[in-house]
Amino acid sequence: MATNQIFLLVPVLLLLTCSGCITTSGGVVLRPDGTPGPQECPEESKKAMRYMKLRVGDSAWVELDANQIKSRPITIYDGPIESILKEGLGTLEATTRLYGQVWTGGPQVVIRYYEAHPPESEKVPICAVARLSENQLRKLPESKPGMAILEFSMAGADIVEAFR
Repeated sequence: MATNQIFLLVPVLLLLTCSGCITTSGGVVLRPDGTPGPQECPEESKKAMRYMKLRVGDSAWVELDANQIKSRPITIYDGPIESILKEGLGTLEATTRLYGQVWTGGPQVVIRYYEAHPPESEKVPICAVARLSENQLRKLPESKPGMAILEFSMAGADIVEAFR
């Protein structure tokens, strides 16, 4: 009888520890405020970044949305995004496309890049995030759920070894 109770208790404990957590189709756990939780950089991406001479902390300017270059303000939505490098990053040259995911649930926009597509080359896996100092990826007050209005169209794309 006690064994049956333990088997019933385990699923309940699992549900309680994950209350408020949602997992997206890409396997990213969302925090209660809608921002993505930690995610390790795949070994394949780390290997590709070493080959391309991309080190953790390397950074370059990027146009956040390929469809809104030099616009002010810009509107971005939850989901996939295509950005463009404005300058070289390791062996990635300017105009390389960065593909990733946007989350607008928290007070600041979170953009994670998972793939780079250099001109005249194949796509390669990477791990990078969009960053801008002084809270500049903070959503403007007129932003609505599922979208964010940002003051600037550019940010830094920083190479990371894991998403935090």
